[in-house]
Amino acid sequence: MKPAIQMAATCLLMISCGVVESPLIPGSQAAAAKDQIMLVRKNPPSFGYQRFVTQCHTYPELGSFTKRHGTPDFLAETGNRERRYFILYYLQVRHAFACRTRSASDSVVEFAGPYPITKGEYKLLDGFRREAAKRQPQAIN
Repeated sequence: MKPAIQMAATCLLMISCGVVESPLIPGSQAAAAKDQIMLVRKNPPSFGYQRFVTQCHTYPELGSFTKRHGTPDFLAETGNRERRYFILYYLQVRHAFACRTRSASDSVVEFAGPYPITKGEYKLLDGFRREAAKRQPQAIN
């Protein structure tokens, strides 16, 4: 990957790992998530976690999948008028699952995988996860 492209991708991914501090306007969450890889962190909740929970409610099969495989570390999301596409990244076991809806109005999700995460993908995503942990607000005792 060329350094300029890698730097742009890094900046975009770092932005999507930030904590959402205020409620979002309805409908804007989908626009903010489109074509993004988002950190899925429960505490404090990241935008990716909030988006993942929303998608699990919208697509119950995604919620059932999560009960079997656990919450992913990262969620990639995109779509078009016909379908929604997701990639669920599990760093500890170094694999990912691809998911897609059958149609935009259907709640059925098709799953494929697991696919191995490459060393480069792992290094990049783990770096984002570590950087987000450094920026995480510390608890006050």
